[in-house]
Amino acid sequence: MQYRTLGRTGIKVSPYCLGAMMFGALGNPDHDDSVRIIHKALDAGINFVDTADAYARGESEEIVGKALKGRRDNVVLATKAHLPMGDDPNQQGNSRRWLVRALDDSLRRLGTDHVDLYQIHRPAPDTDIEETLSALTDLVRAGKIRAFGSSAFPASDIVEAQWTAERRGLHRFRAEQPSYSILNRSIEREVLPVCERYGMGTLVWSPLGGGLLTGRYRKGQQAITHRSSFGFKHLSDEHRLDAVEQLIPLAEKAGMPLTHLAMAFAIAHPGVTSAIIGPRTMDHLDDLLAGADTTLSDELLDEIDAIVPPGTDVGRLDMAYDPPAIQRTALRRRPADERSAA
Repeated sequence: MQYRTLGRTGIKVSPYCLGAMMFGALGNPDHDDSVRIIHKALDAGINFVDTADAYARGESEEIVGKALKGRRDNVVLATKAHLPMGDDPNQQGNSRRWLVRALDDSLRRLGTDHVDLYQIHRPAPDTDIEETLSALTDLVRAGKIRAFGSSAFPASDIVEAQWTAERRGLHRFRAEQPSYSILNRSIEREVLPVCERYGMGTLVWSPLGGGLLTGRYRKGQQAITHRSSFGFKHLSDEHRLDAVEQLIPLAEKAGMPLTHLAMAFAIAHPGVTSAIIGPRTMDHLDDLLAGADTTLSDELLDEIDAIVPPGTDVGRLDMAYDPPAIQRTALRRRPADERSAA
């Protein structure tokens, strides 16, 4: 395993990061089997594990904690906070009030006294970024986290956070976790260049295009469903399926499964530190590990560019983050009585 440096933190991580979202009620409810999967990934040289408090309401963190007993010192452990963890409106978000409590809860479930990377799962436009950075800085100084980062932040939010940290003398985001795959390449335009400019590492999620780059979902065929599909619309998006139909013969011509092509593409970008794999079963992990040494030629990358041009998305992931300017109708439409140019 060739290890890479997470931004300018000096922390060495594997190009594959083991994502734990599928461990627990969301995917694999068998704790012992999930622990075996984690152990096999670690034995294969993966030293980077990413989870979140919201994954199965803490169950994923508990499973990861069980798996890391006796192995914690050799693992770069990442978790996240922001998404709701209860009915109380203050059991979520990016406030100091919540982040301090959320981290303590995560540490308890993980069975450790610190995490190596603590990530803000999504932006919170209703919370001053200085409030968030100040709380995270104090948690670093308390020794509970080694570094912190963001997830799904637009490039403008990343820049604002960097400027705020500099002006206020606070610790800064050292990593970003965006979605990235052959089908979703828009972060190549701004997010990845901005992260490189500020020395931030990136661990990208959904490198298999939300499941479409496994080859199990084909145009004109009944979509294969399982517990982790959640009825996502992106699995039946005609434009995305058209691209997959072009990528499958490309992978076959190169003599590799589509999953290996997709993973090798994700970690080929110089701005990407690690790509998150999210196996639900041991077979899923075995398939992904088998392609860990796959590299793509310039010619093959050019052919991928011809199918999905750099910096573009084919459709969108259902889990993608939309800022308030997109979500809220009132922020993108003038009142009816002001729309006329007369």
